[in-house]
Amino acid sequence: MRALNVSEPWGLDQIKIVELPDPKPGPGEVLIRMRAVSLNYRDLLMVGGIYGRGPATSGPIIPFSDGCGVVEAVGDGVTRFKVGDRAATLFFQGWIAGPPTQEKLSTALGYPIPGAGRELGVFSEQGLSKVPEFLTDDQVACLPCAALTAWRGLFEDARLKPGDTVVLQGTGGVSIFGLQFAHAAGCRTLITSSSDEKLARAKALGADHLVNYRAEPEWAKAVRGATGGVGADLILEVGGGGTIEQSMRAIRIGGHIAIIGVVAGQGNPFNPAALIGNSAKLQGLSVGSREAFEAMCKAIEQHRIGPVVDKVFPWTDAKAAFEAMRGGEHFGKIVLEF
Repeated sequence: MRALNVSEPWGLDQIKIVELPDPKPGPGEVLIRMRAVSLNYRDLLMVGGIYGRGPATSGPIIPFSDGCGVVEAVGDGVTRFKVGDRAATLFFQGWIAGPPTQEKLSTALGYPIPGAGRELGVFSEQGLSKVPEFLTDDQVACLPCAALTAWRGLFEDARLKPGDTVVLQGTGGVSIFGLQFAHAAGCRTLITSSSDEKLARAKALGADHLVNYRAEPEWAKAVRGATGGVGADLILEVGGGGTIEQSMRAIRIGGHIAIIGVVAGQGNPFNPAALIGNSAKLQGLSVGSREAFEAMCKAIEQHRIGPVVDKVFPWTDAKAAFEAMRGGEHFGKIVLEF
């Protein structure tokens, strides 16, 4: 089989296609022939050699956590899947249910576990999930990280109710899933972007309020205006240091800011006084459990929510896909097809 491989000195130019022996499933394992994988910002950091607090790893990695494939063989004792079933890889292979722990969070695909960027992969049956039949392979590949992150932020951590106000930053994968889920749940949504064209596409998906942050960099004022001065119930904070100050000004008293990403880079030093003053909650958010994934899939099935796939590349052209992500060209998700 062939697989994507990245190693030192890291960078997009180091993405190679390598030949590896065909794997065989052992007891409790499932052999998956991959059909599609989707890109997350984490993958871009990983390929660049920086993930978390330092180098991704000292050895080569097979990237990508989010994939869709078909079961080609099963090992002894497998009960969750049969040959021919379609499945999604789970971001955390060992987080089945309950709150996160260090042990559960050490089972992420891509790193430290070899990822889904390969023609054939063996996974524990516990690290896979069946998916809604009406979705395409490309759409299924978008669910494990971005969709589940948005789902957990909205409904497990913040526990939103119909009529609550949600702020989505930008039009990447997490934010667009957040918009779709919040709209389906009857929430009021406000989305930011530097592109009027992307804002128009967000409006077509149900966004109630649109803010071009290039024209209106102090977008917290727009949030206050849209909520009668009260502020947002939830902000999916994907920007990090570059946007957190505005989020602090936009959140309501007792509101919830879910810290998801750092795509906006560095900003002003964090001032905890604002957080104290409005009793808001600031919570880090890293994907979720298989139990949450399966609950999300039921909601996707019920509301016929179609993940937004904006750009598709052959899996052998991963470098071009990463360049599109780095350039911020996408609306929703970027997918590689096998």
